[in-house]
Amino acid sequence: MTNKPKIHLVDDEYIIHDIIKRIFNPDEYELIISENKHGAITNHTIDVDVVIMDLMIPGTSGIEIYKELKKSDPEIKAIFLTAFGTIDTAIETIKLGALDYLQKPFNNIDLKHRINRIIKEKDTVKENIQLKKTLNQRFNFGNIIGVSKALKKTLDIVESVAKSNSTILITGESGTGKELIAKAIYLNSKRVKRPFISFNSSNIPETLFESLLFGHKKGSFTGAHMDKKGAFEEADKGTIFFDEISNISVDIQAKILRVLQEKEIQPLGSNKAFKVDVRIIAATNVDLREKVKKNEFRDDLFFRLNVIDVSLPSLRERKEDIPLLISHFLDKYNSENEKDINIIPEKFMKFMIDYNWPGNIRELENAINRAVLLSSGKELDYNALPYEITNFNPEFDTNMENDFNTQVDLYKKKLIKRSLNENNWIQKKAATALGLKPTTFSELMKRLEINK
Repeated sequence: MTNKPKIHLVDDEYIIHDIIKRIFNPDEYELIISENKHGAITNHTIDVDVVIMDLMIPGTSGIEIYKELKKSDPEIKAIFLTAFGTIDTAIETIKLGALDYLQKPFNNIDLKHRINRIIKEKDTVKENIQLKKTLNQRFNFGNIIGVSKALKKTLDIVESVAKSNSTILITGESGTGKELIAKAIYLNSKRVKRPFISFNSSNIPETLFESLLFGHKKGSFTGAHMDKKGAFEEADKGTIFFDEISNISVDIQAKILRVLQEKEIQPLGSNKAFKVDVRIIAATNVDLREKVKKNEFRDDLFFRLNVIDVSLPSLRERKEDIPLLISHFLDKYNSENEKDINIIPEKFMKFMIDYNWPGNIRELENAINRAVLLSSGKELDYNALPYEITNFNPEFDTNMENDFNTQVDLYKKKLIKRSLNENNWIQKKAATALGLKPTTFSELMKRLEINK
């Protein structure tokens, strides 16, 4: 088996065979040559990376052969060649799915460049598909996307602790995917056949929380018309996930601590406790140690929860994952909105890579959703991105740990460079636009080391 790119040439002219052999030498490429329709159909395999197809084939046409090959290889990638090219023929091949169209005589370097670009794009698609398959097999959860070292380090920890019964604390900024990690742990645990119950601790009134967690007996409070099981009883032998556990009151914290220590619960209105076996996974986007110092979170509960600490990296720490995440969400929102956007322009990608993503993956997903909805045609339109992304300046990032004076200088530099760009780097005009004297403007440029 070879790892060389595989090219299938379908052309009846021997001089073209010789030219293609010289362009794509056998040390770097595997070349298959067919002279007619029968040979093309017989020789073609689905692992061919790209077909170079002559439009004029004796007894038939390149288009007819292409249609036949497409039946067995729906993802076929082809470039058409012809000495008799017309606009109508070119349009017909493109409509059929051809990627390119060249007239003979062609430029050898140009042809090689185009072929290599197609092969590279196809390899990228293959890698993305394989990555998703690997992650699905590993975690049974397709939304954990990424190849960065920062994410891999986290996933290695997740994989090693998933099958244990240990309590786990997941930490990370908002939008980093803490609940996805919690579900990945559950789906790979021994408790996967038992319930997974999730609580967002920010959204539940304290008066209801105790009843929801521990259940209640009939008549224990106004409106308690019957006995009701709580989440801990419902999730027996399963898993409970507390998202944003820092928001739970100190009173409820004490009762959760009892579950962890004694493995038992006591419903509201009952004088009897009974045993439960529940694994707790908790998540927070704040520093619980600081909460402990302020007496806003119990230290004993914190130590019980923090048996295994799974720290999720921010998107700023794993920017190499951004292209994969964009591809993932593009597929998702193409499908939801019945669109077929498949081109991500370089400028669009640059905006996405440069931005600092304070809202992390959740913010990126929203940006792609918006861009898909507002883009027309086959390309993602960078003008459809939110203002804060397209106007973000990496040189002035308030999330950077700079002192006050440094931040002020960075902002001045940003304003001056913007004014210079808007005025074709004519300093007098740029100074006037900012309401500054040219001499003051010039001094600022020198001090801030601003050069064209």
